[in-house]
Amino acid sequence: MSRYLIIINHRTLLTLILSILMPLLAYYFEVIYNIDLTLLSIAIIFPLVFTIRGAFRRREKALEHLSRFRASLKTVINIFQSSAKIPQEEKDQATVILHAVSDNLFDHLKTKEENFVSFDQSVEEFYSFLVEKSALIGNGAREKTLRFFKDSVESADNLIAIHSHRTPVSLKAYCLIFIYIFPIIYTPTIINKIGFENPNWLTFFIVILSEFILISLYNIQDQMEYPFDDEGLDDIKFKIFRVNRK
Repeated sequence: MSRYLIIINHRTLLTLILSILMPLLAYYFEVIYNIDLTLLSIAIIFPLVFTIRGAFRRREKALEHLSRFRASLKTVINIFQSSAKIPQEEKDQATVILHAVSDNLFDHLKTKEENFVSFDQSVEEFYSFLVEKSALIGNGAREKTLRFFKDSVESADNLIAIHSHRTPVSLKAYCLIFIYIFPIIYTPTIINKIGFENPNWLTFFIVILSEFILISLYNIQDQMEYPFDDEGLDDIKFKIFRVNRK
């Protein structure tokens, strides 16, 4: 149930306050006018839809790179495990290092920090392992391993890039500002359409509902934009992409 309420936060509270305060002031000072809200709708809806689509595409790209990362890393492990020339001790050591590569990447993606030193160290550790054990591994297995491990590293770098770069911050800020000022401009027009003779609660209901819809869409976009923290309903389930998933 808590995941369904994650779209309700401090921004929702602020818009609720504005949606109650603006009709009160408009009725008290009898502020009323009739303007075309088309331009204001474009100012909010267009950037909001653009950022939601951008966040969704980032999530889909992340899923694509995660699938490629797991597949290539699993292939490297299978190359080692299926080789008759490599001693079991070296097979186990390679598997441990590759699991560390996967775990360190996922640990980095789950945080909002841009510190990926542990992941880079585990990658370098595996390259050092290949150099050190090149005589045991053999040229054929070594070349296959390098080719598939390159795909893993490339996919991981794409994931790190998605993690570090968001949809345009200025566009999100612009959209949020217009959502906040929406009740100020919207309320007198709603009063004009409803009329002073009709119940005031209709105005409050329409303004509050409109603001709640807009800010909820913004919060959904904000959650979808960071799909790695496993907090939102649409976040990526990392356990599916672990090398040793069960």
